[in-house]
Amino acid sequence: MPKMKTKSSAKKRFKLTGTGKIKRKHAFKSHILTKKSKKRKLRLTHDALVHKADEDNVKTMLRLK
Repeated sequence: MPKMKTKSSAKKRFKLTGTGKIKRKHAFKSHILTKKSKKRKLRLTHDALVHKADEDNVKTMLRLK
């Protein structure tokens, strides 16, 4: 059997932390930024963690599971 390929979209969007959690970026930070408050844009800048309910799907896409 050939090796299973990692989903290209997933490897561009997610990173693994040292403790095994999965980091992600926030959405809604790419355009139409003039109407969004400075506080909101600042919060969207920081990374977040993938929710526990979605972790299995992301790990499958990254071929970690």
